[in-house]
Amino acid sequence: MIIGCFSVVFYYFFIRPYAYRWKPCHGLKEYGVCIPDGYDIHGIDISHYQGKIDWKRLLQNKETATPLHFVFMKATEGGDHNDTTFEANFANARNHGFIRGAYHFYIPGTDALKQADFFIRTVKLDTGDLPPVLDVEVTGRKEKKELQQGIKRWLDRVESHYGVKPILYTSYKFKTRYLDDSIFNTYPYWIAHYYVDSVKYQGKWDFWQHTDVGSVPGIKEDVDLNVFNGSLEELKKLTIK
Repeated sequence: MIIGCFSVVFYYFFIRPYAYRWKPCHGLKEYGVCIPDGYDIHGIDISHYQGKIDWKRLLQNKETATPLHFVFMKATEGGDHNDTTFEANFANARNHGFIRGAYHFYIPGTDALKQADFFIRTVKLDTGDLPPVLDVEVTGRKEKKELQQGIKRWLDRVESHYGVKPILYTSYKFKTRYLDDSIFNTYPYWIAHYYVDSVKYQGKWDFWQHTDVGSVPGIKEDVDLNVFNGSLEELKKLTIK
């Protein structure tokens, strides 16, 4: 029994997160992982966890078989926490020719409008930037209806300020369990769904975060890799005018 439990724990924490790297690729392998077939526009998302980034080296990844076109950066969390690397990363992304975006990590236990206003004070979006992103990953033990109400308040306040619908980021399971109300289907959707060859979500989506263990030259730590569900022209149409 003890050996069996140990084996399950060992697999879950030490094997499963990296097993996708060892799967045979039916298409292209780049950045240490299998790249999903059928997508031309690739990008990453970063925060202080990635440390100091070599942006000149990162720029060279535009010349690979899987060129990087966009970068999302963590800006804020809750009502008062700034990501320490945001200001530098946000400027560097623009200066090195990447389409950039900023996201807020939502804390259900903190007032939604306080969080929205904090993001607004922190992030100044310009023409050509992607819409603001709300990252929702936890319930904070809130009831489903209360959680949805808070999220909608954040989205409404931020949309009113920037004049564009925010992007909603969450996992496939979280979306189907907690954000299944049709009011959330009007927002651009960035889905996190790892260790699969294709998106299982049946609704409309715009971005797919397909792995959290990408190895990208210019970044020392593992990084999330994403694809855009469309062409470069369509990605640019999504940006702020």
